[in-house]
Amino acid sequence: MVMWIILVGEISWGNIVAGLVVGTLVVYLLPLPAMPVAGLHISWHKLAWFLVEFFFELLSASLNVAWLALRPQQLPKTAIVTAPMRVSNEFILVLAVTLYNLQPGGAVTDIDIANRTLTIHLLNADNDERIEQELARVKALEARMIKIFERT
Repeated sequence: MVMWIILVGEISWGNIVAGLVVGTLVVYLLPLPAMPVAGLHISWHKLAWFLVEFFFELLSASLNVAWLALRPQQLPKTAIVTAPMRVSNEFILVLAVTLYNLQPGGAVTDIDIANRTLTIHLLNADNDERIEQELARVKALEARMIKIFERT
């Protein structure tokens, strides 16, 4: 309905009703493919806690990347590394990759679904310790996704 009103450009009762009708028709006549969520179990309290932690990690990563951009030194070395992922559901794998890509400092460039391996481009890879820290972040994200979405 909101998109319909934005498209039409005028708020009126007729446009609100038309938006509801068009939205309902689109949902029922043009359904999206089924999500691969078989066997998925969501632990809501763990998900809520993860979102709080994720916000602070996002803030920290943003400040780190801002410091890398503004500091009076040379840009750091970058690296491309591979990281294994143990999540069993492809939907959760894609969700984990999306969450990782939202945080500045690294980006998944390739997903090998068959081998459950991610290829990651790291922004700050000056030494082996920084690379290990980033791989530990990926492993921690993977562990949280498993705790939140998979029955163990």
